[in-house]
Amino acid sequence: MRMTDRRLAIDAWESLFRAQHEVFEEISGDFGDGLSQGEYDVLLTVTRGADMTARLRDVTANMLISQPSVSRLVDRMAARGLISKCPDPEDGRGALVRATEQGAAAFRKVASLHGKAIAERMSLLSDEELTQLRDLTAKLRKTASDC
Repeated sequence: MRMTDRRLAIDAWESLFRAQHEVFEEISGDFGDGLSQGEYDVLLTVTRGADMTARLRDVTANMLISQPSVSRLVDRMAARGLISKCPDPEDGRGALVRATEQGAAAFRKVASLHGKAIAERMSLLSDEELTQLRDLTAKLRKTASDC
């Protein structure tokens, strides 16, 4: 690993952290009208899967909360009728999570507003800058997962 200017690294980290926090604060208003951000994140993973279905372990891997917290969230969502949960026939210990029509409709409603808010906020950056940002954050995430 090459040497990095420590002060520059700290400044860049603080700027990234503050930007994420400020953008998150700004767009957090997109949630609360039927779906929490956690519920949205679950449905984001599930609706991208074939037949709007995903393995619970894949949902958990995409979340920023602990596995027990994801399990409780999924159970609450199933009780609300947003998703269904059943045993995974390919993994006796696992579960499959599937969006219901109600869950998919709620997701589409929030996703439309959320996507518009994100696009507006990110319009401060050019397409080239957005590509750089995506690639740089992916590089940081890959490095963190390699540790």
